[in-house]
Formats: sequence, structure tokens, C-alpha cells
Amino acid sequence: MKILMVLTSHDRLGDTGHKTGFWLEELAAPYYVFKDAGADLVLASPKGGSPPLDPKSDAPDAQTAATVRFNEDADALSALAATHRLKDVVEGDFDAVFYPGGHGPMWDLAEDADSIRLVEQAFSAGKPVAAVCHGPAVFRHARGALGEPLVKDKRVTGFSNEEETAVGLADVVPFSLEDELKKHGARYERGVAWQSYVVADGRLVTGQNPASSAAAAEDVLRLLR
Repeated sequence: MKILMVLTSHDRLGDTGHKTGFWLEELAAPYYVFKDAGADLVLASPKGGSPPLDPKSDAPDAQTAATVRFNEDADALSALAATHRLKDVVEGDFDAVFYPGGHGPMWDLAEDADSIRLVEQAFSAGKPVAAVCHGPAVFRHARGALGEPLVKDKRVTGFSNEEETAVGLADVVPFSLEDELKKHGARYERGVAWQSYVVADGRLVTGQNPASSAAAAEDVLRLLR
């Protein structure tokens, strides 16, 4: 069982002058769900190398058991420091693809041709494709077999407008993730803000927020089994 986890390479939070990147819990929690189940994990990003970490996700009040474990795991940190370039990734080498969030994907992975190709090929091959929080931005331009939006008529979730407003970034992000998914015909669902909420529609798995990361990974494992 080999799973690809794709991280953002984007580190600028719009024009705010602040940094962004991937959200640590959204990598760490699924990483250990997969690792503890015996999966072989590969990390990739558009630019390769060490992807930017959203500094807020590494703050003391954002720590979880998974993030603490990750930060103390030499092998995990080594893999993170040397992610593969996304353009060099071959979809056929993996059984599933998982996209952690953080605000970074809203700028790069949402528009990245290699990411779009990967999503479309993996989904077409019948493999689980999962994304959490802002990760579902990667479906923005992805198309299905008939050329229609990949998410059309599918049940999905992702970071809600309520949550985006609560963190004060509704006017900073390049688009509303909730609105964008709906615009492309998705049947958007959401749970209580900041609580775990995961939707699986066939082999498409989405999680609403950081708290949903581990549960989304568990759904991927169920599909692989």
C-alpha cells in the first residue's frame, strides 16, 4: 500500500505580508494513520524540497499528539525536507492520493497543471483521492471523464465560509472554497465549525477542517481495504 501526500509550495498569505503554507496537523495526523497501518508514504510538492509550514500551525496552542510525534520523528522530518517534485510523480506508482490543507493550496495547487493531471488520472483509475480543509481547492479545475467538473453532483466538504470568516481571511484568499465547490456543481456539505466532518462519495474523500484530517485518512484506508 503506497500513498502519495501532496503539499503546497506557496508561502505568501496574499498581500498581508504574513506567511502561510501547509497546516501541520493536516499532514501529521493522516501521516500516522497511514504509517501505523503499514503504508509506504511519499511526500511531494510543486517545487520539491522543503515545503513551507504555516507558522500558526506550529504554535503551542495548535499542537496535537500527532504534531508532537511528527516533530520528534527524524524520519518524518527528513522526508518533509526532501519532498519530490510533483511533475516527477507518476500516478501509477500509488494506490491513493491525499492532499493536506493550509491556505497555501488556494494559490498554487488549485492552479497547478501537474496536480490537476494527478487528480484526474488517479480518480479515473478508481483510486481514492482525498483532501482536507483547503486541500479541496485542488479540485477547482479538475475534470471527469466527460469533461465536466470532477466534483459535479458529488458530495464534498471543505473549509467553510463561516470558518474562513472566523479566521479573518475571507477577504484575503483568492476565492471562497465553499462557493467555488458549489459553483462547479458539487453538493457541498458542512458540519459544526472546527469539529471533525468528513464526506466520502465513492472514492472521493473530503474533510472540512484540521480536526477532520485523521478521520479522512481512516476513510481512505477503508477504501483501500
